[in-house]
Amino acid sequence: MAEMDTSGGGHKKGPGVKKGKKLSTRVDLTPMVDLGFLLITFFMFTTTLSKPKTMEINMPYKDENLTDAEKNKLKASVALTVLLSKDHRVYYYEGIGDNPDVAPDLKITGFKAKDGIRDVIIKKKKMVDGLKRSGALGPKDETTVLIKPDVNSTYSDLVNMLDEMSINDVKVYAIIDISDVEKGFIQATEAASAGQ
Repeated sequence: MAEMDTSGGGHKKGPGVKKGKKLSTRVDLTPMVDLGFLLITFFMFTTTLSKPKTMEINMPYKDENLTDAEKNKLKASVALTVLLSKDHRVYYYEGIGDNPDVAPDLKITGFKAKDGIRDVIIKKKKMVDGLKRSGALGPKDETTVLIKPDVNSTYSDLVNMLDEMSINDVKVYAIIDISDVEKGFIQATEAASAGQ
């Protein structure tokens, strides 16, 4: 609180001359310190602490009646294979590419707003839903995306691809090592596009 110090008044300089008392002021800051601690305590208790953000992972359904070979079996009609390469290029093809003698129809895209990988995923989901409605696929068959980052792809590309899985509500996806055959597919596609 502010205090008024009235000690040490004025002096008379002669007979009959009255001069007012000289007052000095002094500010006591003790209550301000209390107020500061009170505000710090108030804001500590009222602010929400940031919680760490985690990615949700859906684990596969465990069916006891299936053999190990049947559990790991993936239908080529529901699979979309995505190859992440350098310079933020995304190669993709339909199916799982299990035949090394026959190169899949490798297409190139990126993380762009129009005609990007998101449009490819949406198109694949619609195709799988159409096959389920027609009876060609069972009700448990889901669109499956196989993500295969190359050694020269960036970490941000992998994170962007995982974000696309979340945005497009793809429930079944896997991050798998890229094979030498698929690296050869990428090199052949790059060589063909450079020759044009």
